[in-house]
Amino acid sequence: MGQRLGWYCAERGAERVSPLPPGRALAFGAVGERRCLGVRRAGRWIVCPYGAVLEGEGVKDQCPRCAQLDRSRSVAADTMADDPRPYGVYLAYFGPGLVKVGITAAERGAARLVEQGAVAYAWLGRGPLMAARRAEALLGSALGVPDRFAKEAKRAARGALPPVPERVAEVGELHRVARGLAGWPETLEPVAFACVDHTELFGLARIPAVGEVAELGGLTAGAEIVGEVVAGVGADVYLRLRSGGGGGSGSGGARGASAEGGAGGVVAVLDARLLSGWVLGAARGRVTTAPVRWPVAGDDERGAEQEGLF
Repeated sequence: MGQRLGWYCAERGAERVSPLPPGRALAFGAVGERRCLGVRRAGRWIVCPYGAVLEGEGVKDQCPRCAQLDRSRSVAADTMADDPRPYGVYLAYFGPGLVKVGITAAERGAARLVEQGAVAYAWLGRGPLMAARRAEALLGSALGVPDRFAKEAKRAARGALPPVPERVAEVGELHRVARGLAGWPETLEPVAFACVDHTELFGLARIPAVGEVAELGGLTAGAEIVGEVVAGVGADVYLRLRSGGGGGSGSGGARGASAEGGAGGVVAVLDARLLSGWVLGAARGRVTTAPVRWPVAGDDERGAEQEGLF
């Protein structure tokens, strides 16, 4: 269940995956234009009939028309109320105070939790889709438990996680309270509390502390990323970037030197969804030329950004 990078060749209709274990070297550049992936149906990709070009900074890998078609038969869009499969209701922990409720098809197991980058999770119940939906809504209305968190909040929490027993205790308390709510769907079978932690799976101990991780921005044609995999959490890949010798410029370079810790490069996080739709070829250079941004706290403590090349 480790992190992987998926590849698709429209001309041959072929797919393959590349594992991304810690220590794996990556060196690739974006080629041509970023294009819509189309729609996945019956286990295969259907090429976008419009040949739509996507922006490089967005995480969406579909054009609006393909996305609309995708959502016409989607649990997330509530357009599959007749789905006969059993569903599981879960609590997902991302950091102190960051616990959400969600549902996933029981046949997928914990795959959805891994995709979201949940640091820990526990099942609440299993049953029909609409019963799972009612339980999800109940936790939101009665306890104010959200069904999503922003990517930025998840990333910030990873750099300052409490010990595992504290994570388990927070999830356990919410599990206890949730199961005691009036109005719990009768057709949803309760699941006894058992918390699963993803510290080892994600390599959370290898992620630097808050403020010591840069961010890789969206690609443009010709932009290259050269580095080594440090850890992988959900769609986020943490890479130790190969230094260009000068280590960037301005305070971006200074922060980079701090993050190296003598290990040979800045650690930056990449949302792998930004790679979707690009043709990726071998890197021609030896350093990362994609934008690398450092978050900087201003006088009003709001985030700003400084850029450098590494």
